[in-house]
Amino acid sequence: MTYAIVLGGSRGIGKAISDSLKSIKIDVFAASKKDIDTSNLESVKKFLENHKKTDILVLNTGGPDPKPFSSITEEDWKLYHNQLFLGFCTILQNIKINNDGYIFLISSNVIKEPNTKLIISSAYRAAFAEVFKVLSKEYAQNNINCINIAPGPINTDRTQELIENVKEFEKTLPMKRLGKPEEIGNFVKSIVENNIKYLSGVTINFDGANSNSIF
Repeated sequence: MTYAIVLGGSRGIGKAISDSLKSIKIDVFAASKKDIDTSNLESVKKFLENHKKTDILVLNTGGPDPKPFSSITEEDWKLYHNQLFLGFCTILQNIKINNDGYIFLISSNVIKEPNTKLIISSAYRAAFAEVFKVLSKEYAQNNINCINIAPGPINTDRTQELIENVKEFEKTLPMKRLGKPEEIGNFVKSIVENNIKYLSGVTINFDGANSNSIF
């Protein structure tokens, strides 16, 4: 049976991906923060002692709250350096992805259009996206796909926490609504279920036409 590890798999986008993969009879380990906290490298190493290989890996984690640059502390930088960058690098260095497998990175649209209120997230998510892109060529030699999904405004608990008036915000969006986590879950499922293998090393803007970036 095909095995999948989904980080942040107990809520939001991660849960939607976990549920979608389960619907096609994939054995999914939906890891919560209790199972692995990527901001804590000891937690990451302990997790890797018990999870050494997988067919599908979904790299997914939350990010920092909005903060102006002048108020970001040294501890903030260290925390999210681990959570959004070094934790993921450590995982990829130590976990085996079986041949013909998939790695999905759930990043953010801030890698395309940096957000002045989310400077830490913009910096570290973009940095890891570069690493992921470079590694996609190495993984391709074993027919392993690397797909970076960059969500825009998706209807998750985090979005509800970050946006003060969601209904008013929705009016500013091209589709006049937030995206559904299930839409990302079904996208991941369709890639796996239909054995789409030539789509790799790419970043998919999942933002309902909200981005101004053409790449």
